[in-house]
Amino acid sequence: MSTTDTTPTATGPFAWFHTLGRNGKRAFVGAFGGYGLDAYDFQVLPLGLVAITAYFGISQGQAGLLNTVTLVVSAIGGAVAGILADRIGRVRTLMITVITYAVFTVACGFATSYEMLMVFRALQGLGFGGEWAAGAILVAEYCKPRYRGRTIAFVQSSWAVGWALSVIVYTAVFSFVPQDTAWRVLFWTGAIPAVLVFYIRRNVEDAPKADEGRATSTRKGSFREIFRAPLGRTTFFAALLATGVQGGYYTLASWVPTFLKTERGLSVVGTGGYLTLLIGGAFAGYLTGGHLTDRLGRKRTFTLFAVLSALLIVLFTQIPAGGNGLLLLVTFPLGFSTSAIFSGFGSYLAELYPTDLRGTGQGFTYNFGRGMGALFPTAVGFLATTMGVGGAMVFGALGYGIAVLALLGLPETKGVELR
Repeated sequence: MSTTDTTPTATGPFAWFHTLGRNGKRAFVGAFGGYGLDAYDFQVLPLGLVAITAYFGISQGQAGLLNTVTLVVSAIGGAVAGILADRIGRVRTLMITVITYAVFTVACGFATSYEMLMVFRALQGLGFGGEWAAGAILVAEYCKPRYRGRTIAFVQSSWAVGWALSVIVYTAVFSFVPQDTAWRVLFWTGAIPAVLVFYIRRNVEDAPKADEGRATSTRKGSFREIFRAPLGRTTFFAALLATGVQGGYYTLASWVPTFLKTERGLSVVGTGGYLTLLIGGAFAGYLTGGHLTDRLGRKRTFTLFAVLSALLIVLFTQIPAGGNGLLLLVTFPLGFSTSAIFSGFGSYLAELYPTDLRGTGQGFTYNFGRGMGALFPTAVGFLATTMGVGGAMVFGALGYGIAVLALLGLPETKGVELR
């Protein structure tokens, strides 16, 4: 079992939290804050993309490449962070990743050329990719099996919180600061996550079983081990699952602000309103999806929301001009479905790997998917020149089909004890 012997029993809707124990609760707060601020620092680029495109005079394809570079490099960061989590511990790795993405997000605001911005954004991706790998594992190892799905889903719901915060700050900054400067100010606010490191350093520690596994294992942090039998098949299909889900999601996250402004003709405030609905749906989706993964099982929940997400992306982007009222109605369920599917990742990937390889396996598969999924926003950017942004975004629905196929090669892990 991955929790301490002193972990209390509890009942009620928040039993998942009470059973974490004191150290587990502190780990939860650290991981929740880290992932939420991770989302904040990622989203400032899509929100400022129209202004950045105008400032540097770049094409939509080049604009999409900024997101792709972030996600590709984040795949490297996530894989490295996974190894570090198995070798130096979950908490130390979490601190390193938070500092990295905070520093380079701020640096983006000082970029004097498109090329410089791309380099800083790529370096930001190292921390962005690594945070989730460390934080999700840290909390998973404190959870009781029956609550693991919803607990990690609550950690992942912090993405919606960070996204919402970025939209609020974006709306305020772009309403009062000239566009040529506003995008820089937005990046500078990315320094906020650095404060979280002080909390993590003083209050958070690894679960005892993770410490024991790191001390006794001879294969910790080994890529070779996750690719050889019996884990090789699992690694392949888990990486494919992550590719499909994240390809679809990052298409949405990267291009919705631009789609709303350029094809739906919405103002900054109008765009903020639609994004508020999208984010509200995302938050509800994370929490609902977490409960469903514990009730229906991991694979059924993935399949359900993959199908719904694909259908809703097509519907959202193909509503005729003048149908903004219908667009508004679709926005909440779109955010709900495309986020609910993520709720199972933290628990599912943790359950697929043993303790001494959990960081490596989870870090590699999730972030390989992120890197490959990063090709989707770039493809949309180049396709948009002939198909329009809305038409090109349909490409993201293909990702969810890939995810469903990947599930055919993976086991169900609902209720299992961490090894």
